[in-house]
Amino acid sequence: MKKVIFPKPLKKGAKIAVISPAGAVDTTQLEKGIKLIKSKGFEPVLGEHLYSKFSNGYNYAGTEKERIKDINWALNDKEIGAIWASRGGYGCQHLIQHLNLKNFIQNPKWYIGYSDNTVIQSYLLKKGFASIHGQTIKTSSFGVTDESYELIFDLLKGKTPKYSLKSHKLNKKGDIEGELIGGNLALIYALLGTKYSFDFKDKILFIEDIGENFYALDRMIMSLELAGVFNKIKGLIVGGMTNMGDEKDNKDYEASFDGFAYKLIAERISKYKFPVVFGFPNGHIKDNRPLVIGGTARVKIGDKVKIDF
Repeated sequence: MKKVIFPKPLKKGAKIAVISPAGAVDTTQLEKGIKLIKSKGFEPVLGEHLYSKFSNGYNYAGTEKERIKDINWALNDKEIGAIWASRGGYGCQHLIQHLNLKNFIQNPKWYIGYSDNTVIQSYLLKKGFASIHGQTIKTSSFGVTDESYELIFDLLKGKTPKYSLKSHKLNKKGDIEGELIGGNLALIYALLGTKYSFDFKDKILFIEDIGENFYALDRMIMSLELAGVFNKIKGLIVGGMTNMGDEKDNKDYEASFDGFAYKLIAERISKYKFPVVFGFPNGHIKDNRPLVIGGTARVKIGDKVKIDF
């Protein structure tokens, strides 16, 4: 199996490109995140179309051409040390057919984001490069913990995360080690059957989502089953399931792990023997701790859950 490449740790003063590959943002939404980059000793470099807006059934951060231009600049500019997405939303699928990794291959860099950015991360992993599934620059309405950002900066400096969690009642115990894949469930689902889909064979799959009706959640899980995903993976980690179904009042941390959504998932995968972690703090939630897509995860699921890379 081809070894996944990790980008080199960033040195003080390194340049971090901030781009908007999907939904539109305004300056006020990014002020805090950009200041944070500076406070950590790095130099944020803003994409040309970071604050552009283009409405076409959705408010995109510029036209497809503009967003493609920005991401290819960030991927290939030799002075850029990492790429941090401003937000998710929708639009990354427009870009993947046009991505250029000519200089990136010689100078790999971390790509940081989640939600719609799962598409970009699947693409990078297909090419053999790890990425960070973590908080975007835009702080969402539910907020972001300081630790969520601190752990990303640790990763940028070369320190991989270690997690110790309470056990969830729906967990399936076991010890597993394997390459971590996944991200936002809707995007994993959207890529099924395409050449950009994750390779699920002997992998540990992570999923999270927000704002889906329960029948839509069930449909996506059913599609994974019909595609044979659950016969291929070594284990499953389930993160935030926020504002699912008709439950629109989930505002605190615990509510981010929607109980009924978890019940639906647990029922669908009950016949499979692989170990499962429910309640991992990553996703559209306040406590959004980063995971390394393409990293080798060691997972121990017992009375406590321990995950390290």
